Amino acid sequence: MTPFTPADEAFMQLALAQARLAGQAGEIPVGAVVVKDGQVLGSGHNVSITESDPTGHAEVVALRNAAKQQGNYRLDGCTLYVTLEPCAMCAGALLHARVGRVVFGAKDPKAGACGSVLDLFASTQLNHHTHAESGLLAQDCSAQLNGFFGQLRLRQRAAATPLREDALRTPESRFVDLPDYPWAPHYHHDLEGLQGLRLHYLDEGPTDAATTYLCLHGNPTWSYLYRKMIPVWTAAGCRVIAPDLIGFGKSDKPKRESVHTFEFHRCYLLELIEALDLKHVVLVVQDWGGLLGLTLPMEAPQRYVGLVIMNTMLATGDAGLPKGFLDWRAMCAKLPQYDIARLMQRGNPQLSAAECQAYNKPFPDAGHRAATRAFPRLVANHTDSEAAQIAQAAAHFLRQEWKGRTFVAAGAKDPVFSVEMMQQLAGSIRGCPAPLVLQEAGHFVQEHGQIIAEATLRAFGDR
Repeated sequence: MTPFTPADEAFMQLALAQARLAGQAGEIPVGAVVVKDGQVLGSGHNVSITESDPTGHAEVVALRNAAKQQGNYRLDGCTLYVTLEPCAMCAGALLHARVGRVVFGAKDPKAGACGSVLDLFASTQLNHHTHAESGLLAQDCSAQLNGFFGQLRLRQRAAATPLREDALRTPESRFVDLPDYPWAPHYHHDLEGLQGLRLHYLDEGPTDAATTYLCLHGNPTWSYLYRKMIPVWTAAGCRVIAPDLIGFGKSDKPKRESVHTFEFHRCYLLELIEALDLKHVVLVVQDWGGLLGLTLPMEAPQRYVGLVIMNTMLATGDAGLPKGFLDWRAMCAKLPQYDIARLMQRGNPQLSAAECQAYNKPFPDAGHRAATRAFPRLVANHTDSEAAQIAQAAAHFLRQEWKGRTFVAAGAKDPVFSVEMMQQLAGSIRGCPAPLVLQEAGHFVQEHGQIIAEATLRAFGDR
């Protein structure tokens, strides 16, 4: 083999610089440059993850840039320098571009197509032959890759929580770049009530804030629903906790619908409040967030100072369920895989397509949707169930013993919970004023949340 020249080393250093850019972007650190007659025609690094492009390998990016520079997809007389042995896709691209010489640093024993796994360049059946040379600055190229994967493994071990065999976990990549959802995730998995499942929650604002807003979502939404309220409260110096119920959002999703019971979800919510030692809590609820959440304050009244209630109910089992809810339950039974984004758009025409799709993100397929199928059936409609008895005790507490402040907001266009129903709920809570009625809001009142959040600060004296 002809010894590498100083010029070869200089060009491989440029490829290494490209690889560093890839690593900084969270990509596997591979870089490449295309050279002809001592001039760099194109350079590139891995962009598969950042651009969601399966062809976004360093070699392909560099070839594209060089071809544009030349105005010709044929790159005769060129040399490509790359820090890692090309895979079969990249080797094929190099052959198609008529690149004469490839110089790579580290070998790839798992996918290399220049001799490690196979050698496309050695095939006599192809009508073009590219000459490959290996080992240039191999130690530097390998060190960069090893350092990246070493750090990746450390991060994975630090963040990893074992996933139960009967559960699923939505890939984090599905939650990248959601509109108006910039917050870092927090997780709990060691609460006894979680039974080994991992619970996601947001925790924004100072931990020693005078007021903590605890926001509970319903079905089929997740903490994304509170994105318009969280900034208002944190700007006022408050803390906000917004969990994703198990089966929703970034929390683990049991495969079996039978896992989802009223008692299961209530148990871990009570434990989460204790584990985080939440105090001066304003409980914010809507839909199933209210069915569950309104039963929590009676267990530790000293922790709570307020309630914000939106389009929900207490299912005490001693009254018929509203027709709107029965219609909803029938629809869910008939169409269990209904499009959540479409549901959100229909009730909230002001939302962008990206905002609507954000509600689909936790559910890549039907296997992730056990909770959305199970929840409509869980609402108590008879008095002898444990859930109904808990709700009855909570109704008595709120009517006779509740000492905190209460704010109720109602969406006038909600087909499930009418304004009249919300007025009746407000009337059953000690000291509760008449609801704020939002004429343009539907069931998911939080999509008009800025108005409500600002109103609660005024009502509770936090502004």
